[in-house]
Amino acid sequence: VQLQAFGGGLVQPGGSLRLSCKASGFTLDWYAIGWFRQAPGKQREGVSCISMSDGTTYYANSVEGRFTIARDVAKNTVYLQMNSLKPEDTAVYYCAAARDVSGSSWFLGWEYDYWGQGTQVTVSS
Repeated sequence: VQLQAFGGGLVQPGGSLRLSCKASGFTLDWYAIGWFRQAPGKQREGVSCISMSDGTTYYANSVEGRFTIARDVAKNTVYLQMNSLKPEDTAVYYCAAARDVSGSSWFLGWEYDYWGQGTQVTVSS
């Protein structure tokens, strides 16, 4: 059972990146996939989440309107399209899988059973 997050990099403010989270060893069909981030010296923050079964999405206020989460069930992959990036978006981004989350729990790390390794996103000029 493995989640792999990739797609990070260095981008200028206002730029875009697309992160991918691919699962291997299990199917994501009945999971919710969340993206979290952690900047140096800061607590881990829930960024977005999507239900693989029905496509319900959740976003943190800080990224609403700039980030879009999407799923590809056939590829067992979740994407996080990040537009209009800001320096404060700089962090290590992680994806994680949970059996069941709700609007009041999706951003809680302890709800998630599996975690991928992080991918660094740096927004700087």
